[in-house]
Formats: sequence, structure tokens, C-alpha cells
Amino acid sequence: MTRLGDTKENLVSKQTEMADLDAKYRVVGTLADVACGLKGSKISLQRYILGVLLDDVLVQSTQRLMKMSDGRYELRRKLDPSKGNKASGLDLEVYDDYSGESRSVSTLSGGESFLAALSLALGLSDVVQAQTGGIQIDMLFVDEGFGTLDSEALELAVSTLVELQQSGRMVGVISHVSELKEQLDVRIDITKSQIGSSFSLVSNAAN
Repeated sequence: MTRLGDTKENLVSKQTEMADLDAKYRVVGTLADVACGLKGSKISLQRYILGVLLDDVLVQSTQRLMKMSDGRYELRRKLDPSKGNKASGLDLEVYDDYSGESRSVSTLSGGESFLAALSLALGLSDVVQAQTGGIQIDMLFVDEGFGTLDSEALELAVSTLVELQQSGRMVGVISHVSELKEQLDVRIDITKSQIGSSFSLVSNAAN
């Protein structure tokens, strides 16, 4: 009887310990599920934080894109609670002022996609400088893409880059577009030949 009583007491003690562990797990487990995107909005904590940072970038990017698209486009983060999952929350869409509706960025033309990508790069640069305690990004290189722009879009893109230059940044453009070359004050022309490549410094400042 003594052994049976000891076993019963030990069993009750273990049940109490299990109940305490279950209560702790419900709290920790729920937090873990929410952080991993398994409950609630079904967006992981990591993607939520990235989404907040992306919103800051989009604010700056949209200011650039609206100017380069003559007020037509705005970049927005796609939020669709009905399709929430832990891999969502970072998709982009574009608001088209001509139609008054938002659509996927994949529907943009080649030239429009270039302007959107350039706007995002500039917006990211602005946010990085604002959030890194005085670190300045003084130089920016843009590699091609200008060949997809019509003359009006090209002019708007160039005016944006000129404003960056006038604000104190050095802007380098890598391009084969002849119309763009003539708008640059200083450029380096690369010439290929059978014996190798050569370069020459050309200034349009006096023209």
C-alpha cells in the first residue's frame, strides 16, 4: 500500500508539472507560430519587418516615379488579406492614374519597368542614407536600360539624374543611346578596334 501511495503521489506531481509545461508552451508556441506566419495574418515576422522597410522605400520611390512618368504611376505594396500566407507581403503593384486602378508591375512595358527600377534604386538610396546615421551615398551608376525609353520618358529620366547631380552626387551612366550621350556634360567614349579598345574624354559643357 505504501508503494502504491508513493506511485500515486508521483503521478499527481508529474501531472501538475505537465500542466505547467503545457501552459508555458501555449504562450511560447503561439508566439512562435505568429512569428513564423502560421497564425493571425499568416505573414512571418521577418517579412513584416521587411514590409515596413519596403514601405519607407516606396514612399521615396513613388516621388521619383511620379515625376518620371509625368504623374501617371505610383508604386505600392500589394496587401491582400484574403490570400495571406507567410510568403506574402512584399509583392509590388503599380497604381495607374490613367485607369484609376492598381495592377501588377509585370504589366509595365520595358521602358516603364526601367523607370520603376530606377525609382526603386533611388528610393532605396534615400532610405539607406536616412537610416544609417550619416552615411552618404555620393556616387550612383546606372547601367543601360535607357534604350527602352521613348524621347519624353528619356527626358524625364535624365532630368531626375541631373537633379541628383546638382544635389551633390556623382552620377555615372553606362549607355549606348546617342541621344543620351549628347545630354551629358562630360562622358568617356569607348572605341573598339582590331588592336584593342581606347577611350577618350568628351566634354559638352562648352557646347
